[in-house]
Amino acid sequence: MTRFASTFERLQREGVCGLFPYLMAGFPDEPTSRALAEAALAAGADGFEIGVPFSDPLADGTTLQRANARALAGGATLDTALGLARLIRERSPDTPVSLMSYYNPLRQRGDRQVAADFAAAGVDAVIAADLPAEESGELRLALDAEGVALIPLVAPTSPPARIRAMTALQPEWIYCVALVGVTGARQDVSDALGALLDHVRAESSAPLVVGFGISQPDHVRRVARMGAAGVIVASALADLIERSPEPVPAATAYLREMKDAATAVHQP
Repeated sequence: MTRFASTFERLQREGVCGLFPYLMAGFPDEPTSRALAEAALAAGADGFEIGVPFSDPLADGTTLQRANARALAGGATLDTALGLARLIRERSPDTPVSLMSYYNPLRQRGDRQVAADFAAAGVDAVIAADLPAEESGELRLALDAEGVALIPLVAPTSPPARIRAMTALQPEWIYCVALVGVTGARQDVSDALGALLDHVRAESSAPLVVGFGISQPDHVRRVARMGAAGVIVASALADLIERSPEPVPAATAYLREMKDAATAVHQP
């Protein structure tokens, strides 16, 4: 059983929603990003999404655009992200790690080489944000050969045929985009999210993980009650890290609060 499958099975058994923090590798600098990973583990993170710095993050809003730019300015690369994955693997052998990248950095290294590098670093899954399912065949084959999953993204604007095409690939889990637009903390959960989860659930039994706009404990509780297996907390966490004079303790407190909400989903 893979680390993600084992984690989702445990979460279902415990009746809680998984918390998957997003950390941009090398943001705000490499030592702090490593300290943040350890802090997230201490706060109860069920898994991670590690961002690969990229110069043109077209799916990201201003917060994560700044995080990308700052990481790149500090010299962070794909190898920085792999190093962060290795750190998490050393500290917590059973905690699943997904790596989020735009396709260009992966293509430059080559599908087979990058898949081997991911496996060697203990990466469990890859999210290629700008790679359509129709064009992902070569990368998917390379990742499959190394036991690394390729995770599809579905959004409220995804037509039924595209959702069926992605779920037919039998993904280990599915990233459900909570809103129409780019990443960024929001004040409320989109009204369209429940319908999206219902639609995807009708096509697949894979765990559904919700990201984009999740920023408050109440968002976690609401999304969990819609049946999501987990939430990804990204822009709100990055914003906190950026503006806090002491980002590690600030992130620890925030993630503990979000984890408490994920654990208490059945409370009114």
